[in-house]
Order: sequence, then structure tokens, then C-alpha cells
Amino acid sequence: MSKRAIFIEHDHVSEGGPVWAQFEKRGYEITRFNIVSEGQFDAPNVSVEWPNLKEYDVVVSMGSPWGAWEDDRIGNWLLPEIDLMKDVHNAGIPILGICFGGQLMARVLGGSVARGPKAELGWYVVMSDDESMIARGPWFQYHWDRWQLPPGAKEIARTPLASQAFVLGRTLGLQFHPEIDAAVLDTWLEMDGGCVEIEDEGVDVHILRAQTKYEEPHSSQRARDLVDQFLDRVATAPVVRV
Repeated sequence: MSKRAIFIEHDHVSEGGPVWAQFEKRGYEITRFNIVSEGQFDAPNVSVEWPNLKEYDVVVSMGSPWGAWEDDRIGNWLLPEIDLMKDVHNAGIPILGICFGGQLMARVLGGSVARGPKAELGWYVVMSDDESMIARGPWFQYHWDRWQLPPGAKEIARTPLASQAFVLGRTLGLQFHPEIDAAVLDTWLEMDGGCVEIEDEGVDVHILRAQTKYEEPHSSQRARDLVDQFLDRVATAPVVRV
């Protein structure tokens, strides 16, 4: 029997790139669960009929253009997701949180999330305490928010601006985007307002695309290695309930 992983995609452009590929290589059947469709993008506070997340072997919570602290803007689905993911974590089901998903899990587990002093956009080297699990990168960053660590969490990596990775029980939270390759980046930049948003922060989109194509062979291998480390080490760790 194949193992099952569900990817919670909060928007319509959250493709998994090399992360998907490595889960499939490891024998996982992937289910994609979208929350805010393209047609609902401008009114994202939708109500959601959630699947039973505890029927899956792994839950992956992906990124989002909205903040994990924006209850007024997306609370119709954000608040239920917080409750559901706490149940999933306490049931011992491994969770991988990516960017918004990592911030969400920080909040779920007792930390907090807020706007940072500035954005991190583009390719950044991280300072890692465990390079066998979280390589120094560079990793792709696309965020304006940052978390405060949950009680009992072990921080693994950071930049001068923000915590970048933590582990608590069978949950791994990431601030960066291991799923990025040139194709995934294109879907983000083609989204309404995508280029304008980062150009307003002083990022040259042409240079960003070129950097991503250059980094892709190496960054995709780092992403595959990270998935392996998550499945081999975090997903088999002792359960820590909160």
C-alpha cells in the first residue's frame, strides 16, 4: 500500500516542484487540497470543507500571499486550519510547514507570527546548526512576516532577519521555499501583481529569474535532500504533544 501525503495549497499557485518529486520518489501518493481558488483570490476569506487530515501519513502546509496572523482577512479558513493542524501534530502525524505553513505551525504550537521589519526576497544563505538536515543554501525567500519560536521548539537555521527552520516533535517548520524552481517562480510572477509586488521592494525580476535558473540544479537537489531528512529523521521522531 502506498503512503499518502496531502499538500494544503492556500492559493492557486502553490506548486511543489522538487518537493513533490521527492515525495513521489519516496513512494507517496500526493493529494492536493486548494483553499482559495484563482477566482476567489481577491476575496480570500472563504469557508472550507476540510478533509480528514488524520487519514494521511504526512501533511504539508504550503505558502500563501496572506499572513498567518491575518484572522480578520482569512479567519474563515485560517482559524479552523490552526485547530486541525494542532490535532494532526498531537496525533503524531508528520507535518512539513513551508513559509506561511511554517509560520502557521509556529502559531499552532504556541509561538506567534507578525510582520517583520522588512522583506526577504530572493536567494539567501542561512546559518544552519545542522547542515545535514538544513543545508546553508542558498534558499529562496519570499516573505514579509516572521515567527517567534514555540516553547520547546529547536531552532535549526536562521538569517539575521528571521528564524528559518525549527523542529518540534514530528513537525518541521521552514521559512524559506525549497519547492522553488524556475517553473514555480514563473507561476508566482505571472500571478496578478506578482512582479509589481517584488519590484516595489527593489528586486530586479530579470535578475531573479536568471539567478533561479542558475541555482535550480543545486537548489532542487538540496530540496530533495531536505525531504529525505524530514522523512527519515523528523517524521520518525518521538511525538511531542502541545
